[in-house]
Amino acid sequence: MTVTTDFFEVRPVGVVESVLVDPTLAPLQADEGGFPAWLVLDDEVRDAVADIAVGDRVRVVTWLHLARRDVLRTHPRGDPTRAQRGVFSTRSQDRPNPIGLHMATITARDDMRLGMDHLEAVDGTPVLDIKIAL
Repeated sequence: MTVTTDFFEVRPVGVVESVLVDPTLAPLQADEGGFPAWLVLDDEVRDAVADIAVGDRVRVVTWLHLARRDVLRTHPRGDPTRAQRGVFSTRSQDRPNPIGLHMATITARDDMRLGMDHLEAVDGTPVLDIKIAL
């Protein structure tokens, strides 16, 4: 198999609005908490979000815009006493394509703003997609 050098165009559909502004304060894993947050969605995706309701469990796909893209190995959980591993076997935000995947429940809906029970993404993080969690 040959790895292609093609590039893909991805455009944000919204942005995270959160009190979390420092990535070093973000939980290392989704099940370790997070901060209540809002997804502020572009009006262009109004039809796509029309059926999302309070109480829905969703997967939010984000672009971790503050992450390093040149990191291929890391100490799990940032602990230098642990052996380094390839980033694809960790949940490190630093990776060639810093895509974030977050599970959350919709707690509020205000037109094109979706309240989340918790998100470990910092304020200003681009939202790429939302998928209902079945």
